[in-house]
Amino acid sequence: MNLIQKIQAPQMMADRGNFKVGDTVKVHFKIVEGKTERIQIYEGLVIAMKNAGIGATFMVRKISYGVGVERVFPVNSPRIEKVEVVRAGKVRRAKLYYIRTKVGKKSKVKVLLPNRKEEAAPEANS
Repeated sequence: MNLIQKIQAPQMMADRGNFKVGDTVKVHFKIVEGKTERIQIYEGLVIAMKNAGIGATFMVRKISYGVGVERVFPVNSPRIEKVEVVRAGKVRRAKLYYIRTKVGKKSKVKVLLPNRKEEAAPEANS
């Protein structure tokens, strides 16, 4: 382990949730307004992830009042309370930048259905 990794290790946050590109997520983000703090939920589609150690980020896109809004969140930020996966998406690309040009139903991502073997396993044990 080199010196840079030793410095970065304590700053790495615990597992933020198991999400990937194409998932619809809710990011619980801490907002500081003066002396007060509140948690704001930002829900949208994960269109890109950059895995660069301590500098890892993910980009979330949502449509707000008919306008596409994208926000980049650092994975290891102390301001992120949690990341919830609302719907798992089925995609075949690492970056979904093409979603920016799509309108209406074409901008949707297919839903990833759970494996039938995984569903049947708990029923067999019951």
